[in-house]
Amino acid sequence: MKSSFLIAAPTSGSGKTTIARGLMALLTAKGYQVQPFKCGPDYIDTKFHEAVCGRPSVNLDTFMATPEHVCELFAHYGKDADVCIVEGMMGLFDGYDRDKGSSAEIAQVLDIPVVLVVDAKSAAYSTAALLSGFVHFREGVHVAGVIFNRVGSEKHFAMLQQVCYDLNIPCLGYLPKSTVLEQGSRYLGLDFSQLPETKQLVELIEHHVRWKQLLSE
Repeated sequence: MKSSFLIAAPTSGSGKTTIARGLMALLTAKGYQVQPFKCGPDYIDTKFHEAVCGRPSVNLDTFMATPEHVCELFAHYGKDADVCIVEGMMGLFDGYDRDKGSSAEIAQVLDIPVVLVVDAKSAAYSTAALLSGFVHFREGVHVAGVIFNRVGSEKHFAMLQQVCYDLNIPCLGYLPKSTVLEQGSRYLGLDFSQLPETKQLVELIEHHVRWKQLLSE
């Protein structure tokens, strides 16, 4: 069965592009046919997707197109893929009019689960309040799990796992703080073929993220 999910975040700058690209690269390296998509009209992230997947990334935008057309695009480009990964834009519920046109709306239109990327830098149990709000804000948006970014240590991750346990939300792993990965975000708009941190990113995701669990979504 084909696996499809949308990678989103509470805010921009949380690391969703890094994690989306890393998952795409990892699964492609393991032999999966990965079809990438991007919410909104963004043309930069799609170039990163294409560089690691070897196939064009497709924009999904309910401001520029009807929900029916978005579904047609998703079905057409994903028909021969093993995995469809949609990268969200901005915060999960940020749209052109409240949450209209948002990543959350696209997840609802496509009827696919959301994987939330949360920047855990300088935070621990306070993320419980944030996650609770995002999980319960819209009944039709299914948050299938959380990946924490910029985690300081194994002890820090254990505290974040406790948050997920208390809220009954699957914890899908984390990425540790890394100056190499932070430097990689500076390549936006420059040379998409030269991403020196990709190998390390793939290794970190394979080691720290429960990617096989993601494929069951």
